[in-house]
Amino acid sequence: MSNLIRVTYRKYDGSLHWNGVMRRLGEDDFGVWLGWGAGLTMRRGYEPPVTFPEPHVSLYPRDKWWTASFYTAPRRTEIYCDITTVPEWPTEDEVTMVDLDLDVIRRREDRQAIILDEDEFLEHQVRYAYPPNVIEAARNSADALLPAVGGDAEPFQSAYFEWLSKVEQYEGDPAA
Repeated sequence: MSNLIRVTYRKYDGSLHWNGVMRRLGEDDFGVWLGWGAGLTMRRGYEPPVTFPEPHVSLYPRDKWWTASFYTAPRRTEIYCDITTVPEWPTEDEVTMVDLDLDVIRRREDRQAIILDEDEFLEHQVRYAYPPNVIEAARNSADALLPAVGGDAEPFQSAYFEWLSKVEQYEGDPAA
């Protein structure tokens, strides 16, 4: 099993969205945890890489319609959940899912959780012809995550701190 995992988000039409390489940290009851210290780069499609200056970890649940990233300070967003199809592992060193536009975030400053990109979700329902079951699963996931992220349910309360402590040692770009 590889320690480096290819992370591939796609849009509903199959086009490449966010993608890059992260380190496998481990697995618990919440799912598979990947992470990296300062300097991780990811790409949106084939655009130039974007560098993340703060360490962060990402959670890929085995049976949920979302993924979550947890960031260290000084980043203003503490938690960023992408509403996606259930993450799939086509190989042991790749995780892939379809980004369904909606995001649930928690800001660090006031710990307020909000849903983002409602307009994009509505637009892409038409553009990509999301089936009704996908629309319902995405909407239900966002609505259920909002109080969980804002109300400190696990893994959004403290479970991610242990995983963040493991990434500080990894710096630079793992894809380099």
